[in-house]
Amino acid sequence: MERELALEMVRVTEAAALASARWMGRGNKHEADGAATAAMRAMLDTVSVKGTVVIGEGEMDEAPMLYIGEKVGSGSGPEVDVAVDPLEGTELVAKGLNNSLAVLAIASKGQLLHAPDMYMQKLATGPALKGMLRLDDPIDTTLRLAATVLRKPMSDVTVMVLERERHADLIRTLRESGVRIQFLSDGDVAGAMAPAFEESGIDLYVGSGGAPEGVLAAAALQCLGGDFQGRLLPGSDAEYERCLQMGIPDPNKVLGLPELVGTDDVIFAATGITPGQFLPGVRYLSGQRAETHSLVMRARTRTIRTIKAQHYLPNKPYLQNT
Repeated sequence: MERELALEMVRVTEAAALASARWMGRGNKHEADGAATAAMRAMLDTVSVKGTVVIGEGEMDEAPMLYIGEKVGSGSGPEVDVAVDPLEGTELVAKGLNNSLAVLAIASKGQLLHAPDMYMQKLATGPALKGMLRLDDPIDTTLRLAATVLRKPMSDVTVMVLERERHADLIRTLRESGVRIQFLSDGDVAGAMAPAFEESGIDLYVGSGGAPEGVLAAAALQCLGGDFQGRLLPGSDAEYERCLQMGIPDPNKVLGLPELVGTDDVIFAATGITPGQFLPGVRYLSGQRAETHSLVMRARTRTIRTIKAQHYLPNKPYLQNT
């Protein structure tokens, strides 16, 4: 993929962030998500790619745009897989809470897993633990090995997990092990990325979350030099059959980075919507301007860029109805 696409992807996530940020704290997650999706869709069509959405807002009959299988881009340029989450953390925006993002990843055609919309068991680490841990191991074994590799006492190891009722047994085991726990209310992609940023203080991300978000997180960790392992968790015969229909012959298999995002180049971009651990949110300035902060990364070069931009809002046609 052309390296210029990295900056084009930032324009796309900026558009989604600007469109949804107006809905912060207004209690309507559907309007916020709709605004982000429409803006992201409009901006994607200005990018010189022949894109196919493989991770999106749902099936064609569930989503009016950015549905799985939808063609995006200008129709010229390279063929790419596109994974999107126009508003990662809809509840966070609706409630005015931190850490919501507009997120996008692209890779050469055929690289990104077509992940069904179901839960995925996840284990994410930073570069220091890459290749050292196994999703199949009991969590207490994983914690002891992580502490040994990181040369930390168990009491200094910090684990992030979504605060969900389904994680009650996992959380109990984490507490019994003596590790520190940081809970996440929402924002599965940002949570999985956290161990790859030393300043986050997070060593591991564990638990289950959405499979589509797992592919996006894997794309980010591929760029960051971290590691990600996932296993789909079909909850019914229908979900198991859905995996088979989407080309996943063994839904119980542990999926590593090669299975999730391939081995070729990947570009990942994110823009903060509400203030977050890695990226400030959209900030409104005088003179009908707004400020955004974005992160864009490329796996092939391992270049990580942070971009601060100011936008003159009257010149953004996709914002006129938000």
